[in-house]
Amino acid sequence: MSDVSYKVLVVDDDDIIRETYLQIFKQKGFNPIGAKDGVEGLDLATKEVPDIILTGIIMPRMDGFQLITTLKENIQTKDIPIAIISHLGREEDRKRAQGMGIDNFIVQGSMTPLEIVDKLRSLISNSMTFKVSIDPYGWDAPRLAKQAGLQGLTCPNCQGKLLLELSPKKENGGFDAMLKCSNCDFTA
Repeated sequence: MSDVSYKVLVVDDDDIIRETYLQIFKQKGFNPIGAKDGVEGLDLATKEVPDIILTGIIMPRMDGFQLITTLKENIQTKDIPIAIISHLGREEDRKRAQGMGIDNFIVQGSMTPLEIVDKLRSLISNSMTFKVSIDPYGWDAPRLAKQAGLQGLTCPNCQGKLLLELSPKKENGGFDAMLKCSNCDFTA
């Protein structure tokens, strides 16, 4: 899947920062859209349903935290990955973001804009990965385990359940598949 299909919403009241990121995303092949505050960001998120959102925190009318709360309450937007870019980098903001399920808290200036683009590209890829539970005795599951050189569909390291992880292929459609432990780093 090329980046052209990735729609990124940049929400920030600072015109220079917003326009800088919109230009960089466009140069890197994304389909960027911008909003100057949380109210406009919410409107665009529900109309455009982007693949990822990069938002600031302090904005007029609706701040980044209010935007995230509202997006998470909406069935249409609740699963969109969100990254926060903070000008202040306050620890209480980082903790609040983590409490909201946002692990992608970027302090402005701690990464180059190109590194941020790469980080968001990675977040999009991770959000498009599927983890599927397998009935270890159903259909061809025992045969799959044998083909993978396993005794069964449990992890040989920790006895955790193995999941089938499916990731979209970059080209020609379809998926790459692998068995991964639900508890540790084991991959088959």
